[in-house]
Amino acid sequence: MRVVLAEDLFLLRDGLVRLLQAHDFEIAAAVETGPELAAALAELDPDVAVVDVRLPPTHTDEGLQCALDARRKRPGLPVLVLSQHVEQLYARELLADGSGGVGYLLKDRVFDAEQFVDAVRRVAAGGTAMDPQVIQQLLARRSGEDRPLARLTPREREVLELMAQGRSNAAIAGKLVVTERAIAKHTANIFAKLGLEVSDDDNRRVLAVLAYLDHGR
Repeated sequence: MRVVLAEDLFLLRDGLVRLLQAHDFEIAAAVETGPELAAALAELDPDVAVVDVRLPPTHTDEGLQCALDARRKRPGLPVLVLSQHVEQLYARELLADGSGGVGYLLKDRVFDAEQFVDAVRRVAAGGTAMDPQVIQQLLARRSGEDRPLARLTPREREVLELMAQGRSNAAIAGKLVVTERAIAKHTANIFAKLGLEVSDDDNRRVLAVLAYLDHGR
């Protein structure tokens, strides 16, 4: 699996290169600026891009904008964005086209090698990997204004958070140490209470949940 990596901090970039190579990823390019990222995405046609939001020369959202532009030119290009802080605007921009192959993680997550590598693979496969803190902020914002969300039980809210992160029913069941059948029942209840169409496709249901949580911004 070929990866284009963009990170301006040398030590972190080198560490990510070594981590990904240790898990059988091929590093097609490891760059540190926005222009270098734009060129690499255009020329190398990677399987997935792992991109720091803030890159030189602007140090604002250069990396994100390069990734979004590449997705417009190649719809569905898998992109995992890394950010120092939770910025809901970045998550919204990533999800705006309504397709999968996107992820948003805080940089702290890269120190959990298993979690980070899983997110890269999930995004590369066309799935969604959203940072738990992003989901928690969206849930907190909607809780005060949305009665259907308030009707969820504590367990259903827990399942919803894990679902919105991009986890399958099997993965949620393993995390909560319950049966997959129990999770299927919880997810059906969640979709019914939120007025969302039930889907067997993990990525479509994640996008539906995120669209609901982000509705009315």
